[in-house]
Order: sequence, then structure tokens, then C-alpha cells
Amino acid sequence: MQIVAKTVNKKVATVYIAEMDNGKFIEFVESIQPPIPREEKWVLIISTLYGCPVGCRFCDAGGHYQGKLSKEELISQIDFLIKSRFPDRKVPVKKFKIQFARMGDPALNPNVLDVLEELPQLYEIDGFMPSISTVAPQNRDNFFDRLLKIKKNRYYQGKFQFQFSIHTTDESLKKWLVPTKTWDFGKMAQYGETFYSKGDRKIALNFALADGMPVNPNIILKYFDPDIFLIKITPVNPTYRAKENKISSHILSEKTKYKVIEALREAGYDVILSIGELIENDIGSNCGQYLTTFLKNKDVSIGGYNESGIIWLRSLNG
Repeated sequence: MQIVAKTVNKKVATVYIAEMDNGKFIEFVESIQPPIPREEKWVLIISTLYGCPVGCRFCDAGGHYQGKLSKEELISQIDFLIKSRFPDRKVPVKKFKIQFARMGDPALNPNVLDVLEELPQLYEIDGFMPSISTVAPQNRDNFFDRLLKIKKNRYYQGKFQFQFSIHTTDESLKKWLVPTKTWDFGKMAQYGETFYSKGDRKIALNFALADGMPVNPNIILKYFDPDIFLIKITPVNPTYRAKENKISSHILSEKTKYKVIEALREAGYDVILSIGELIENDIGSNCGQYLTTFLKNKDVSIGGYNESGIIWLRSLNG
């Protein structure tokens, strides 16, 4: 693996573009959450696929799917980031989170499961918390069954973050936003109830909330128990795909009160409104952003990404 370029904001995040030994490119991220110091919380976000076949309408990482990363390629991203900060492989961080979420739905790559099993043997990571976010693609039951066994039988009780990405309760709009066959709400709820154990973090239902995409608390209540599931509301970040599909974020950085959040809380749900640092849009570290797409389309203004922050170590063309 060779680092080709990176964007850096030392107060927030660094995004790396890397060329793998097979000549394909990936991205991965390390980030912190001001004002929390790295010793308290450190987040790594790694790619699991070359491109993504799902093609969510607001995600720049979709398209140009070129296959799965191997176990070794997955670990190489983590290894680079850990050894850059902690050469002795001891990570003295109270909450050390690895999100398998930069490029690709992790449920489409079974090698992710091998990594989850092996990581605690590779590093001293007492504060480790894996994070899996998925649209729950159909025909991936083997992945989810094995994930359940890993979580329940090994090390992750109470230290596992699991999330279904839903985005709207309108089924037809959901199929448009996420143009792949997924589990229905009933199957998601059934799996979540099996996945959850007393003392665990609640399972998140994520809505990257766009204008015109309804979130109906009654529909959510029909399937998802508020004692097991929580709601996470995030903005739609500025991406080329969102601009192309005329998708605008309902969540704005300067606004904190929303009727939909009040309604969800009245329905009994814990609701997290998660808005990242605006500077993350400039460096391309936010969810849905993909720096390589920016480099191919930088003549088009979308209100995110900033070329001046890119540090080139080598041309993308060699």
C-alpha cells in the first residue's frame, strides 16, 4: 500500500488516498471529535470495498465497483493508522472506534468478519469498539449470522456499535435513495432484537435526513422497540451525487430544533442529532464524501471539499 495524497486538519481529521498493490485506490480516515482529546476518543474509518455497488443517491463513494478488499488489505489500513500514532501497537485510548464505513457496505465483504475476530490479537486495544453501519442488503444472511456469533461469543458485549441506515420510512422513496434490495423493517427489527443484549449500546436507526424524505414515528414504532433501538439523525453532506440528484439536507448546522426530532422523542425514542464539524466537508472526511470523486470533478462547485488542503505525495496516474 502506498499513500498517494491526503487532506489534513490536525484539529479534526486526516483523509488518506492509497494505491494498493493491485493498482486500485482506496480511502481511509482518522478523526477526533473536538474538544475531546485523542486519548479519550479516536476514530478510524476504513474502506471495505473498491467502490460500492449499492449506489446510494447522495454518496460519492458509489459506482465503479471493483471488488472486495482482502483481510490483509483491510488490516493494512488499520495498521498504517495505528503505527503512525502508536508504533508499539498499544493504543491507550479509552474509546477507540473503527468504523467499516468509508467506501462500501461492510455486509458485502465477509473478510470484515475475519478482521473483527483477529484485531484484538494484533494490537493492545482495550478501548476498542467496532462500528458496523449497513443498509442490510438482501442475501447476506450468512454475514449477519456470523457477525451475531462474533459479537455474542467473543469480546464485544457492550462494546459494539451497530447501525441500520434507513434514511426514510417511505418505502418507495427508500428504494430510490438506496437502489438495492434490502431487508424490510420487520427483518431488521427481528435481527436487532436478537443482536441486542442487556448492557449493550442500543442499535441505531440512521436517517441522513433530506428535504422531502418523511420519517414517520408511527411506522418506526410498529417495528422497532424504543428500549432496543435509538434514532440517529444526520445531515446529507455536500456531495456530487446529492447535487446531481437534487437532494438537499433537511438538517442544517445552524439549527438544533426540528419537529421530526420532537415527534420521535415523544414516541419514546432516544434521538441523537449528529452534525460533524463543518471543516470536515472541506477536507472530505464526512460520511458520503469521497475525495477521489472530488479530484475527478473539482471544476463543479458543490459547497464541500477544498483542493487547497490536499497534500500530494504522488500523482493518481503514477
